[in-house]
Amino acid sequence: MKTAITSLCGIDYPIIQAGMLWCSGWKLAAAVSEAGGLGTIGAGSMYPDVLDQHITRLKASTSKPFAVNIPLLYPDIDAHLATCIKHRVPVVITSAGSPRKHTQQLKDHGILVMHVVSSTAFAKKAEAAGVDAVIAEGFEAGGHNGRDETTTMVLVPAVVDAVSIPVVAAGGIADGRSMAASMALGAQGVQVGSRFVASEESSAHEAFKTAVCAANEGDTKLTLKELTPVRLLNNPFYQSLNQAYDEGASKETLQELLGRGRAKKGMFEGDLNEGELEIGQVSGLFKEILPAKQIIDQMMKAYKETLNNLPQP
Repeated sequence: MKTAITSLCGIDYPIIQAGMLWCSGWKLAAAVSEAGGLGTIGAGSMYPDVLDQHITRLKASTSKPFAVNIPLLYPDIDAHLATCIKHRVPVVITSAGSPRKHTQQLKDHGILVMHVVSSTAFAKKAEAAGVDAVIAEGFEAGGHNGRDETTTMVLVPAVVDAVSIPVVAAGGIADGRSMAASMALGAQGVQVGSRFVASEESSAHEAFKTAVCAANEGDTKLTLKELTPVRLLNNPFYQSLNQAYDEGASKETLQELLGRGRAKKGMFEGDLNEGELEIGQVSGLFKEILPAKQIIDQMMKAYKETLNNLPQP
């Protein structure tokens, strides 16, 4: 399958695995890349030495292109960038901040840069900063999110119309039907997160994977806009947040309640009560943990079936 994204990244299918905190280690990235997509290491939950180890193991496992996702609001940005340059990482995906400061440095070393955006305004700024593509992420997505609550179906065509570089759709995409819809809106590829959380190779805790597969429609909520917006699975920690809001909690109180390490506690260590369980709305649409290759194969089969089943003019 040929699109601007497959040509840009040198991959078989226009499927990019999201760099999810605590879920996107080298095993998942290698499996996705080997299956024809673009596997991604999520550097946001890694210290620089850990990222170095993951890239080393990934490169030993596959010769296919891969990416590293770096949230720009996290510390150790310079060290992470230096590690990516050292290993000649093919693609860096930046998010949660402005790419202006770092894009040219990466491109000077032959690294492609994509940036995650939640609005047309941010998409235009990213294009002006020189990125090679933007990932337009609607508020259905899990993890850290935009404040405007613009849905993927509205955001993607708006961004496609606003920029001249390739656009990747993200948020609420987990199967071939949503992939086909994204391409119809003008996207040249899709980024998939939540579905890959529930993969065999994901570094997420098995208890979290099971909880994701058990989720139903309406079981996730967007919250903590005062800090950094995040979509969470409804659990006792989320309910404590909700109670704090009902009691008129200040930003400082919310920060204290959130504390440190809650995402690791929930997604990596499997504490389903006190942990922060970041996942997208689309988690209500799948019910089993599968190998990453099978997820991609199913997506591509359903994508083709969806196109064939569309009414003809």
